[in-house]
Amino acid sequence: MTVWASGGGIPESSAKPRFRATHSWIRIAPSAQKVALFPPALYARYGFQELQPHHKATGHKDQDSLGSITCPWPKRKRRDIRPARAISGSDVGVSTCKMAAHHRQNTAGRRKVQQDPYIASMEHHTDWVNDIVLCCNGKTLISASSDTTVKVWNAHKGFCMSTLRTHKDYVKALAYAKDKELVASAGLDRQIFLWDVNTLTALTASNNTVTTSSLSGNKDSIYSLAMNQLGTIIVSGSTEKVLRVWDPRTCAKLMKLKGHTDNVKALLLNRDGTQCLSGSSDGTIRLWSLGQQRCIATYRVHDEGVWALQVNDAFTHVYSGGRDRKIYCTDLRNPDIRVLICEEKAPVLKMELDRSADPPPAIWVATTKSTVNKWTLKGIHNFRASGDYDNDCTNPITPLCTQPDQVIKGGASIIQCHILNDKRHILTKDTNNNVAYWDVLKACKVEDLGKVDFEEEIKKRFKMVYVPNWFSVDLKTGMLTITLDESDCFAAWVSAKDAGFSSPDGSDPKLNLGGLLLQALLEYWPRTHVNPMDEEENEVNHVNGEQENRVQKGNGYFQVPPHTPVIFGEAGGRTLFRLLCRDSGGETESMLLNETVPQWVIDITVDKNMPKFNKIPFYLQPHASSGAKTLKKDRLSASDMLQVRKVMEHVYEKIINLDNESQTTSSSNNEKPGEQEKEEDIAVLAEEKIELLCQDQVLDPNMDLRTVKHFIWKSGGDLTLHYRQKST
Repeated sequence: MTVWASGGGIPESSAKPRFRATHSWIRIAPSAQKVALFPPALYARYGFQELQPHHKATGHKDQDSLGSITCPWPKRKRRDIRPARAISGSDVGVSTCKMAAHHRQNTAGRRKVQQDPYIASMEHHTDWVNDIVLCCNGKTLISASSDTTVKVWNAHKGFCMSTLRTHKDYVKALAYAKDKELVASAGLDRQIFLWDVNTLTALTASNNTVTTSSLSGNKDSIYSLAMNQLGTIIVSGSTEKVLRVWDPRTCAKLMKLKGHTDNVKALLLNRDGTQCLSGSSDGTIRLWSLGQQRCIATYRVHDEGVWALQVNDAFTHVYSGGRDRKIYCTDLRNPDIRVLICEEKAPVLKMELDRSADPPPAIWVATTKSTVNKWTLKGIHNFRASGDYDNDCTNPITPLCTQPDQVIKGGASIIQCHILNDKRHILTKDTNNNVAYWDVLKACKVEDLGKVDFEEEIKKRFKMVYVPNWFSVDLKTGMLTITLDESDCFAAWVSAKDAGFSSPDGSDPKLNLGGLLLQALLEYWPRTHVNPMDEEENEVNHVNGEQENRVQKGNGYFQVPPHTPVIFGEAGGRTLFRLLCRDSGGETESMLLNETVPQWVIDITVDKNMPKFNKIPFYLQPHASSGAKTLKKDRLSASDMLQVRKVMEHVYEKIINLDNESQTTSSSNNEKPGEQEKEEDIAVLAEEKIELLCQDQVLDPNMDLRTVKHFIWKSGGDLTLHYRQKST
């Protein structure tokens, strides 16, 4: 199979035909789908939107930005970030970690817990990164993500070299044959693809095709994958509860191994590919002989599912962890001999042995929390006999370690949010119970409120105002993700005054919130700087004999933080393109935007064609208490932002008509001051003499029609308003 891969760190190949969906979306997402690097060359992938702002001790904080039409980032360099924490009742999980084998432990790698070991991060994915492998002696890193892509990175310089888009669903696992520089990828689409690493690293923008082999035959989603160092055997584990074995040289199926009763979550092969270790959600570890095609040993060490395995180079001791939070070392030659190394505070997702010496001096552990812990293995070979261990846990053995030797701490993740009535601001609560106040329109954090009552803050900020929904919020990543969909992005109009913006001419124009945000997000894209309607006028300005372009950037009211990530996607959720706001001015990014940005966004940002106002139909009738004759029931229509006072003026001037003499006098006066005075007089008189009611409730003149319909009318059908004269 020949596929296209994007080169030069661009998320999509310029040579690959793009599908322009009729229904598409834009997401402001946190720049969190990253791989972070810590000494000694430990690569950790944070499963959720894991990287949060890290503020140096400068005595102040920069304003946090809302990430990708998604979440918080400070106005400083991208290197000033550290891991954040997870969701689901715990902190953001670290889904995988790797250690560069050529690096050795040193004093820098044994820093005290309070020191910050963060070095750098590599960001390009738009969803969880589920697995990573280091290739070419640590020079190249390959990552697999739930955004359905496999990415190839220059690990030393920290940039994405190419993106592989063969998978059609989450990519859950990678396997690496060191001697052959061969990588396999597999995921929920039940497909396994083989990749030559040397070919992947040689891809460029012009040379962007690569041939891949695929292994077929899996009947269910693949969650684990292993390949021996010689590249002669591949084993996959899935929800099918079996192990399937292939020869990657011929892509031939060799065997199917049965024995597990639940999903196979972890796999390991010895160097020559004759033995395989598997860990399953059924709570067992099994040792298989591939030559005999059978299970030769079963280890029942854990009380719950086994999710992670590591083995020493001699393939004599297995390290296991999983749902029960315990990490054991078991002697494969004598299953009755095992030691409890430690007990984590959350289920174990991944482990990585420090192979700088033999036996391994330490093991790194990633859990559903964002913290990565390093546990010492010194003294581990003073094994306890199995008789010291009680399977009923009536007398559990004491862990070898009670405290980690080193901790790489993460940050808190957002677990709760509430969109306020103005449909602009959001309150969030994180795993540390800290509450924050966000501005979606400006894509930034407004204020950290600290540990306050979340529900009370919602009540405190409640306003009797209704604005239609124009965005959606997702907390899957542990941070705010804001999605703009073409179906409702332009539903919300507000006045400039209500939005807190002032116009140079003192007017109060109506603003579309979705349109303003789109214009701000693409402010740096050169194509948005000139209005095509004024192309001839803007082309050349002969002032003092010089040529000058008239440039209009953004929306004229505000800017979003330039590091805000923006993700373009199509119907079905597949990502098309990801970039930072400030990068849209680059030549390559600008070219890709020309091919990716959907027409409904171009209409607003390039052509400057704002959507039409929302209309609301309603009926206007005299109130029963007024004694007035019921009028013909004509169906009226007006902007849903029309204020009640304007309807009152209409009733006073056109229906009640109490001031005939004033109208006659003013009609003969054509001077503008007189007209303005008349309009002001009518407004005052209308509020003094007229009441407008809905459902027998007197309306506030400052309310608009959509607020009345939402909070007071509260029923189907067209809105009905009643008027009456105030009693004197």
